[in-house]
Amino acid sequence: MLTFSVFPSPKVSDTVVEPYNATLSVHQLVENADECMVLDNEALYDICFRTLKLTTPSFGDLNHLISATMSGVTCCPRFPGQLNSDLRKLAVNLIPFPRLHFFMVGFAPLTSRGSQQYRALTVPELTQQM
Repeated sequence: MLTFSVFPSPKVSDTVVEPYNATLSVHQLVENADECMVLDNEALYDICFRTLKLTTPSFGDLNHLISATMSGVTCCPRFPGQLNSDLRKLAVNLIPFPRLHFFMVGFAPLTSRGSQQYRALTVPELTQQM
């Protein structure tokens, strides 16, 4: 089972029970998930603010980043091809021990909506965003 788990941040939401929910759910993720892609709410907020140049990022903006990341991670299993692999092969190649199945996800290129058609990305810029 592959999960995409968003860990809370006081910068994005001020709900009192979010840290408790995250703390109590980690045990279930360790025991029952095969692969867990971890997303940090504060990092998503900072990406929207600094890279995408959004003054007040909304939950829709954060969800758009998450959906683009999910689409990129699950691209290989969704489309057939000789070089594509499945999630089982991903787990075999990336997980050294069964309980170490938490991954940090990277996504590039990230460009603000107003400058997408004008910006030419170079390899150093792409690697810096990762």
